[in-house]
Amino acid sequence: MDKVVDSAAHAVADIPDGALLAVGGFGLCGIPSTLIAALFQAGTTGLRVASNNCGVDDWGLGLLLRAGRIARMTSSYVGENKEFARQYLSGELEVELTPQGTLAERLRAGGSGIPAFYTPAGTGTQVELGGLPWRYSSDGSVAVASPPKEVREFAGRRHVLEEAIVADFGLVRAEVADRHGNCVFHAAARNFNPLCAMSGRITLVEAERIVDPGEIPPDAIHLPGVYVDRIVAADPADKRIERRTVRTPAAGLGKE
Repeated sequence: MDKVVDSAAHAVADIPDGALLAVGGFGLCGIPSTLIAALFQAGTTGLRVASNNCGVDDWGLGLLLRAGRIARMTSSYVGENKEFARQYLSGELEVELTPQGTLAERLRAGGSGIPAFYTPAGTGTQVELGGLPWRYSSDGSVAVASPPKEVREFAGRRHVLEEAIVADFGLVRAEVADRHGNCVFHAAARNFNPLCAMSGRITLVEAERIVDPGEIPPDAIHLPGVYVDRIVAADPADKRIERRTVRTPAAGLGKE
């Protein structure tokens, strides 16, 4: 089945207000920026998003955040975005912070039909005990706090119960996808993308290159097409570097 659609706008057209999205990427590496831009143009709002982070102030998920389109974030890292901090502390945004490995496993479990799992990550902290501020009131008090988690002991070690994430839509970016949805990711840009694809009931992939079935060797496939519902060509010009670090050449460098 050919899963390629003609535009990103077409791919996101049926994402409703209030949808739960699993969005790939780490920082700005491997983010589905073409699909995010289309969602921004569509005006979709009230979104609940599970993603490692929320982009930066002017790119990635930060575009939706700045426009007030995101109601809730489930993330493991929230740095690099001053608007995120402002909305969270002022009570405009609900935030569920979760350990990074736990977030990855919650997404994978959701795509594997596993409703919940036990992990030692977070035991003895507010992750287990509850009380993490999910949403503040405008006066700075805690309006919504995380609940305590069920705990069991395995092999003499305490573990907390974490629920899987099953998203309404998964949004991911691949380097190469064939028309059946089989995907290859480039190096570290793989990050959370396969897990978000698994988590989504409907998964949208933007690919930098779209090829015919059979062009990707079976052993090279990172994400099987069974997890993918729609494919769109990614905008090749929309990659950004999150933080550029350069150094001044030493005196005399490059001279005889």
